Amino acid sequence: MDTPVYIPVISDYGFKATFGNEANTLFLRTALQALIKSAIPIREVHFDKNVFEALTIDSRSGIFDLACTDENGSQFIVEMQLGLAPHFVQRMKFYALHKFNTVVERGEFDYANLPKIYAIAILAKSILPTTHFHTIANLRSEMGEIIDNQMTFITVELAKFNKQVTQIETDLEKLVYTMKTLHTTEPTQYPAFWNEEWLKRAIDELDTRKMTPEERAYFARVTAANAEAVKAEKQKIQEAEDRRENLVRSETVKTALQMGLAVEQVARLANVSIEFVAQIQTQLSVD
Repeated sequence: MDTPVYIPVISDYGFKATFGNEANTLFLRTALQALIKSAIPIREVHFDKNVFEALTIDSRSGIFDLACTDENGSQFIVEMQLGLAPHFVQRMKFYALHKFNTVVERGEFDYANLPKIYAIAILAKSILPTTHFHTIANLRSEMGEIIDNQMTFITVELAKFNKQVTQIETDLEKLVYTMKTLHTTEPTQYPAFWNEEWLKRAIDELDTRKMTPEERAYFARVTAANAEAVKAEKQKIQEAEDRRENLVRSETVKTALQMGLAVEQVARLANVSIEFVAQIQTQLSVD
């Protein structure tokens, strides 16, 4: 498969090369400022550990794509999701509340002067019943009055963004446009704002023509690993679907047998083999 000129920002490699670039945080700092709609520049960030162990019932780890803290102590969690994830809000609540508990415990359960926590979700598809591509949510009253802004949930849904280059004005719009279109854009169609330093540095990291042999090798490894992960996930989904369909057929066969239909009739009704019906019939007789 031909490699495009620009690696997608929303790919695993692209996200780590831009948002997760520890050597140069200009893009990350400007992007975070745009995402939280702050007029105050973020001057420094340091990266935090982004995994916490054994918090779920089955003891699996939780992991988000990026965690960092700015010079004022504000905490940022950033998570990218390419596939459809209708319950993604619940996942972000899980991450944010874990971070909240961590900062409270660190302060010996002192609830005063807690740092702000921003849980940011960047989604390729739409999950919210809203029309705008960028949503900021805080705890509010039924009248819409702000109750607490110590914890803020920010959702970006790329599928809802449809502005053309000539309509783009804000850093937020520049960021989302870049994330959505960079990998499909030819160098001859370069928007003028991609020459702004914060975006130019990020785009240079994603330009395959400028990659070193080591970077190309790493990109190939990441791409292969992601392809395997996608294949494995699709197989899991298919296996789950097969189990569900098998369960539905089994229940249909059981009901039909209990109604007194002949084995051949049940097989035609449920679209299964006579052997399958016979197995269910044997189970029912044992039960």
